[in-house]
Amino acid sequence: MSKKLFYLLGIVATIILGTLLYLQFCCNCCMPSQKNDDTSICAYPIVTEQDRVPFILNGSGMNYKCNDNLNFLSDNPSLITPVSDSVSLGIRNLKEILIANPKQKITITGYATSAEKNTTKFENLGLARANDVKNFFISQGLPKEKFDTKGKIVTAWQMFGDTLSGPIKFNFNALETTQAGNTDLSSIKEQLNANPLVLYFNTNRSNENLSKDEHQKIIDIVQYVNKTPGSGVMIIGHSDSSGKREANVVLAQKRAIFTKNYLVKSGIPSSRIEIQSKGPDEPIADNETTEGKAKNRRTVTTIK
Repeated sequence: MSKKLFYLLGIVATIILGTLLYLQFCCNCCMPSQKNDDTSICAYPIVTEQDRVPFILNGSGMNYKCNDNLNFLSDNPSLITPVSDSVSLGIRNLKEILIANPKQKITITGYATSAEKNTTKFENLGLARANDVKNFFISQGLPKEKFDTKGKIVTAWQMFGDTLSGPIKFNFNALETTQAGNTDLSSIKEQLNANPLVLYFNTNRSNENLSKDEHQKIIDIVQYVNKTPGSGVMIIGHSDSSGKREANVVLAQKRAIFTKNYLVKSGIPSSRIEIQSKGPDEPIADNETTEGKAKNRRTVTTIK
């Protein structure tokens, strides 16, 4: 056998051996394990949307949902942090609703499976998780007196790997009284249309910081529309006169869309909201001054 042929056979043998070793020790780590015991080789299970429980805040003046959630390791009472941006956005929206509506309270229910071990001082692991979420909300600036906690034990819960997906649910308790509850519906429409919801915007930017009065108007609009068949909402976007008219019409339309999305998250069906753009055509203040331009960059929301 020639030396050249000997080298070629060695190369082929090396390739074959390397391939076998790769298949044995590397590929298994990249595939989800088919085992149900603790001897599983795979440390990184594939997570699909079916593995996740959505994060939902649905109550008076609020309807928020995202695919991420508040998650917990098995047998563990502590919330996995940091939470995702989409969950954080929902918590910020909840904070605004609670500040605007001081009579609103929420019950946080935590869940745990019967197979999990409870090493906490609480009656069960679900209650411990509910209290940990309450403490997290308080750390984010939400009022602690707004929350009650409960715990439930279930036979199973949706998981990915060793993590429980969103074993927390939120129940918005019925309000004793609200501004809308103390006034007949026709009067609410009359008052809101006489003094409509007006949101102001910075140049080329949307406004997310609502006042207490603006929040209350949103709550009243939501309650009126949801209690009055055939009713709807009209949102008109406006701009100042800076730049080209065509661009300002588009910008005013975007502001109207922003306001519509906010109302949809608050609980009004999208199909019952109409939007228009007036661009710079209907100013309410002098476009020659900075203050006047700021007043013209707005959306106006009324009840149809």
